[in-house]
Amino acid sequence: MKGLKIYSFRDVEKLINKRVGETKFGEKINFIEDLDHLSGSKARFVLFGIPEDIGVRANSGKAGTANAWKVCLNSLLNVQENKYTYAHNVLLLGEVDCSEFMSKASNISPEDPNYLAKLGDLVSMLDEVVSKVVFEIISAGKIPVIIGGGHNNAFGNIRGTSKALKKPVNILNIDAHTDLRILEHRHSGNGFRYAREGKFLGKYRIFGIHQNYTPAYIFEELDASQNDQYRLFEHLMLKSSREIRQAYQEELDFASQEEFGLELDCDAIRDFPSSAQTPSGFSFNMVRNFVITAAEKENIKYLHICEAAPSASTESKVGKALSYLITDFITHSNE
Repeated sequence: MKGLKIYSFRDVEKLINKRVGETKFGEKINFIEDLDHLSGSKARFVLFGIPEDIGVRANSGKAGTANAWKVCLNSLLNVQENKYTYAHNVLLLGEVDCSEFMSKASNISPEDPNYLAKLGDLVSMLDEVVSKVVFEIISAGKIPVIIGGGHNNAFGNIRGTSKALKKPVNILNIDAHTDLRILEHRHSGNGFRYAREGKFLGKYRIFGIHQNYTPAYIFEELDASQNDQYRLFEHLMLKSSREIRQAYQEELDFASQEEFGLELDCDAIRDFPSSAQTPSGFSFNMVRNFVITAAEKENIKYLHICEAAPSASTESKVGKALSYLITDFITHSNE
């Protein structure tokens, strides 16, 4: 498929730090040679990355999310394979080939009066590839685990899932932002708006949005909507951990009545290296709990983790964090 780089074991073997007497996750993970072989794989989960930050830049944000996939792989492939990690049930598909998109984006001058719109055109082209990859995975009866990249990729995830299911898909989004900004050029802040406009999005629940970074018009729309609802982080932070988990469970139970996808924006995690890093947010362990709880739902169709933006000094931290979230999801979907 054009736009998709499919991995073989040879592509990642050099990333695995082998040790005598131990078996690493990367030594037991599965591979295929072609998308046509997806349905024949015994693996339930299909992992792929989207190494780009064009959508974030098109939203006037900080670059850096393009590096998350690489640091994730470096860590995940070296997790211990044991009775809890289920590497045999994971197919490492590869990555959306963002090299051409990224190159074109770097050649657009920020001084160009149409700079953001031109980046948005590239995001729209990226949407097409992401949507097709997700469509193929879900049509094959598998569960995509998608590592971004910016949250612009939610649109491709939702559209691909919806087309595979032949109906709108519900979404639970753990996020500091709604990503319901207006229908201007495509960027990381309006993926759900575009999904709603295209009738791909069913019920939409946002858990943990920050009041300081949500425009008034979006609050007005959400308050008037029957399908799109939210929980403010400022309300949740006044509650005990048990009460927060209960509130999350209520949103999860609502979204999971039908097929749904779980979107996790790392901007929601306190002090996490992300495109919009915040000193106020959910603890990482709390978010692990959220992912685990969602993984146990029968109607879960995909997991998307996005907006992680590692620097040279935080690569190890981000890689380990993403690995924990992936293995949490896989482990508890199997139990």
